[in-house]
Amino acid sequence: MDPRQARGASLKNRDPKHGQSKVGSNPPQKDAYARLLSQHCSSRFTSYLEQCIKESLQRDGSGPGPGLKAQSERLNIPQRQRDPVFNDLSDSSDFSPSSMKSRAEESSLALYMEKLNSLSVQDDCERKPGVTDRQRRGQRRDTTTSHDGDIESGEELGALTPTNAKKHQKQQKKTRDSSREAADALGGDWTPANEQEQEKTKAKSKVPLRHAVDQQPRAVPASSPAEKSKNKGGRASKKQVFESYMTAEEVSHGLKRGELIQGQLRINPKKYQEAFIPSPDDTQDIFLEGIEARNRALNGDIVVVQILPREQWKVVKSDTDCEEAGESEIQTAEGKAGRPPGSEVDGAGRSDGQLVHRSQNLALTDSARKSGEDSVPQANGEALQRTAKVVYIVEKKHSRAVTGFLKFLPDKPFAKFSPVDHRVPRINVPLADCPDGFRFRPDDFASTLFICRITGWAADSAFADGRLAKTLGQAGEIEPETEGILTEYDVDFSEFSDEVLGCLPTALPWTIPAEEMASRRDLRTECIFTIDPSTARDLDDALSCRRLSDGNFEVGVHIADVSYFVEQGNALDALASRRATSVYLVQKVIPMLPRLLCEELCSLNPLVDRLTFSVVWTITPEGKILSEWFGRSVIRSCVKLSYDHAQSMIDAPEKLFSAEELPPVDPAHPIDEIHQAVLHLHAIAQQLRAQRFSGGALRLDQLKLSFSLDKETMMPQGCFVYQYRDSNKLVEEFMLLANIATAHHIRRHFPKLALLRRHPPPKAKMVDELQELCDQLGLQVDLSSSGALHKSLNSTLGDDEYSSARKEVLTHLCSRPMQMAQYFCTGVVDDEKLFRHYALNVPLYTHFTSPIRRYADVIVHRLLAASLNCGPHLQLSTAEVEKQASHCNDRKTVSKRVQELSSELFFGVFVKECGPLDSEAMVMGVLDQSFDVLVLRYGVQKRIYCKSIVGLDSFRHRKVGKKSELTLLWNPENLEKPREEQVISVFTLVDVQLKADGAPMKYSAELKRPEDSPAQN
Repeated sequence: MDPRQARGASLKNRDPKHGQSKVGSNPPQKDAYARLLSQHCSSRFTSYLEQCIKESLQRDGSGPGPGLKAQSERLNIPQRQRDPVFNDLSDSSDFSPSSMKSRAEESSLALYMEKLNSLSVQDDCERKPGVTDRQRRGQRRDTTTSHDGDIESGEELGALTPTNAKKHQKQQKKTRDSSREAADALGGDWTPANEQEQEKTKAKSKVPLRHAVDQQPRAVPASSPAEKSKNKGGRASKKQVFESYMTAEEVSHGLKRGELIQGQLRINPKKYQEAFIPSPDDTQDIFLEGIEARNRALNGDIVVVQILPREQWKVVKSDTDCEEAGESEIQTAEGKAGRPPGSEVDGAGRSDGQLVHRSQNLALTDSARKSGEDSVPQANGEALQRTAKVVYIVEKKHSRAVTGFLKFLPDKPFAKFSPVDHRVPRINVPLADCPDGFRFRPDDFASTLFICRITGWAADSAFADGRLAKTLGQAGEIEPETEGILTEYDVDFSEFSDEVLGCLPTALPWTIPAEEMASRRDLRTECIFTIDPSTARDLDDALSCRRLSDGNFEVGVHIADVSYFVEQGNALDALASRRATSVYLVQKVIPMLPRLLCEELCSLNPLVDRLTFSVVWTITPEGKILSEWFGRSVIRSCVKLSYDHAQSMIDAPEKLFSAEELPPVDPAHPIDEIHQAVLHLHAIAQQLRAQRFSGGALRLDQLKLSFSLDKETMMPQGCFVYQYRDSNKLVEEFMLLANIATAHHIRRHFPKLALLRRHPPPKAKMVDELQELCDQLGLQVDLSSSGALHKSLNSTLGDDEYSSARKEVLTHLCSRPMQMAQYFCTGVVDDEKLFRHYALNVPLYTHFTSPIRRYADVIVHRLLAASLNCGPHLQLSTAEVEKQASHCNDRKTVSKRVQELSSELFFGVFVKECGPLDSEAMVMGVLDQSFDVLVLRYGVQKRIYCKSIVGLDSFRHRKVGKKSELTLLWNPENLEKPREEQVISVFTLVDVQLKADGAPMKYSAELKRPEDSPAQN
């Protein structure tokens, strides 16, 4: 029997007299009180209820009279608790299992009264004048429930509502009944597998009832426009969930005085209650706990925060950021036990369906630590992390558009929208926005994916208000899911307007005007060709190489002259500046420019005349640059080579290629001439590459997943890890050379206006931690500079077949401390040392070589043309360049994330259609209840939760310094055999199986038993 039902039955059986209702003829409101009275035998509570009935006869409105208030205050019963007595009685989440067991014979009313007494202090504080907001709020609440009693997942998950108490009680009973394994002889506490709440239950059982109740989040009713009017005149006024924002003037003064801090909010996608902003002094990130601290700000927003008092700071048991700490390693500074909300690895915080692109290694850094890591040291070795709350939103970077599902709420004028991204709150949407038939047949739309836009979020509601924007289609289908991704990340994939298309040449086929041809260097007779992926359509760079009589080479990089077609200030330019970049999905491209430009007029297609910007060098065979020329030109590509074609030429230098082995070639240039040009470029590129790396450059290659698609359905037929070969390196070297040369040129001519790209070095604290981990792992890794790190990564990590896998894992670990490269205007950065590009180890760098797909390159082209006096007058200011640079940074980050999500989407479909998939995997990070692996066959990263491993008896976590280790104890398949032990640490080799999850497009990695796995390292 359910504990709540058993408790109610025992009460009825003990006192059958109270089963008779004495006020059956009274109005329905009195019946409610009478029913309460009939089931409780406490004289104190009886007195209170009698007073309630008496007062209800005296009042005209719905609010309580003064007598009732006085009586409730004498009983310490807050106004908020006077109505839902039965519901709160059934909320077993407020009582620890041990206290429930010890009080099995007590009246549930006695327990309830004890709960009320413990809560009354805080509620009395709320009613008293002169109490500060912080004192009134007390401990921050991170959880709320809707007024229909539905538990909200994601950010709001963590508290139980009355209607769901029975379900939670069953889970608690199941947890209590689960057997625990005794501590192993090795020492330490063993955690039984598949017991999600047992550790939490054990901790709660040691806490007095009053203390346990004090820590419970407060339930706050949801709000919507319809509900606000409905609640008017009710017995209880709506309580503020969020603080009011500061005024702009208050924020300005606070920032100037250093009392407030501005930064970009970053919400942990795995633990939705945790958010961070970077610290302005490059120390450890500032922590924001729960939705209330975020104050309606969403991921990516630029916010202003106020640091909370020191006693509310977080204690992290290691000196790493708490986003990196293990699932049970965080406490408050006051020493209260318990995990951060959403930290249970196989509870609310679990995210099996996502590809893990960033391992949460205890000893390493994540994106939450991009800003540094200096923590406040404690005497016991723990770290103290500052916490804060949002007081102002400077810029809403988040699109406020989300994909998700609709839930019908009976007797409500709105439906509940549940976003797929749990970092976004649930949203109330009007029923009028819902599709026809939704209110009568809601189950028909259970798997339908919608787009909803948040239109508002009141301070007295845990839920936002919004409007349905579009019905996407069935969840799990590629096109609806793709459109949802694009919409959420505010990628403009609409058709180009007539106004924009009107900026393009109308006379087609277009030819180069004679006056334009006369003003440019004519390179149409040169052997110039493109090397691109075989599926590429936007060909924006070409190469040429001609041997000179003195043995040197004339090498050219020729870039599509997009700025000729995109005039500054017109509608086309405005749209391109907003889009800022093309977005590359697995199955298609969302172009920055109309296809007429990016695939035709600007694309350096073979056998047609095209306008270009060229950089031509005279280079020795050893890669030494003797001379350099910049200018506008005209070229005619003789062939479109793919990377495969170029690679075949490099691999077979003596081979005579036939016309059938290559795409169509201009008859003016023999195939052998093209072949020799490729070989010369490859030889020079090798010299340039060697010089770069000997000079201190760094490259962190990470595995990239590619797909083969069905030409008709565009569904994935296969997938493979993309191979980065010599042909790729050839093109990369000359693009880098052109970008570096252009950066120096425009910086020289426009010292305060140049648009450059800088890459800050990693933070020293983070590098030190990584160095400590590598030392403990026995790895000879030198992190003192970019060049030293590159040499370390290219040293041999063993001589077996898994040495390359170890290098991939180490590369991934070393990429963590790295910061993102950023566009900037030279006029806003005073210190020229900050111009440097850490990874390339060059003083100046920019982007010049991809103007078809990057708007930053278009600005660079305009600067270059102005410096050469071969373009229109430059209409740019320092402020405008910096603003556009910042926007390009944002859109580049979005583009990268969308590309990753598209890859995840297709791989999820591939696993579903072709799985289960078996592969070897190497451990790349270990937490206290889970570990991350790199799946070697597919290059994807997944998290494996110990409590979800089938056949696992228990596990134990141990950490020494920065090295984290899990010991897994497997149940024997044969009872006569002993349990088998498996140690999991960085570089451990395991076998995994990828399986589709129940959720659309999601999959998980399952660890195989060790007897079926290869030997560990």
